[in-house]
Amino acid sequence: MKLYFSDTMNPRKACAAARYLDAPVTFVPVDLGKGEHKRPEFLAINPNGKVPVLTDGEFRLWEANAIMAYLARKTGSDFLPTDDARLIEVMRWLSWDADHFSSHAGTLYFEHVIKAKFAIGAPDRAAVEEATTRLRPFAAVLDDHLAGRAWLVGDAPTIADFAVAATLPYAEEARIPLGDYPAVARWHDRLNAIDAWREPYPSERVFATV
Repeated sequence: MKLYFSDTMNPRKACAAARYLDAPVTFVPVDLGKGEHKRPEFLAINPNGKVPVLTDGEFRLWEANAIMAYLARKTGSDFLPTDDARLIEVMRWLSWDADHFSSHAGTLYFEHVIKAKFAIGAPDRAAVEEATTRLRPFAAVLDDHLAGRAWLVGDAPTIADFAVAATLPYAEEARIPLGDYPAVARWHDRLNAIDAWREPYPSERVFATV
């Protein structure tokens, strides 16, 4: 298997999952600044022109959450629960996150982190204000859910934790008001105690070329 990635938010969670699961993948860095994700050879793998992408022989899979799920199944891990009740709960949190939490936190990440990283302009103040306002009620929902819980679903991390927390490693730089939600902050502290979450990217010696 090969995992094509960059050091940005969505590839980060796929890389973290691969390392957490000790999945047998070769990591392939894609330089977004040089436009490697728009080259024909990459578009043949993912016509969306985005990372991450996983290849497993002739099989091609894009989208970080799907990649995490695939790696969990390939490695026989309960990181994607096998029982229906917990699996449905994981799916609920993935849907909620995509539509609500990371939708708005991701705007803050884009405005404050990605724009600076790729020199594509100053943050849009109106977009930042709107995203922050719209994020807060969903952050409160997450905070309430995590009060008294270690993880989102069950007693161990799942792909839901890695998905919903995807913006939080950038919270300070992205100006996500993490400090206003203590249960969320404690949950992310627990994630940061996991080596693969804290240091998701492999050393350059295990990189392959595009």
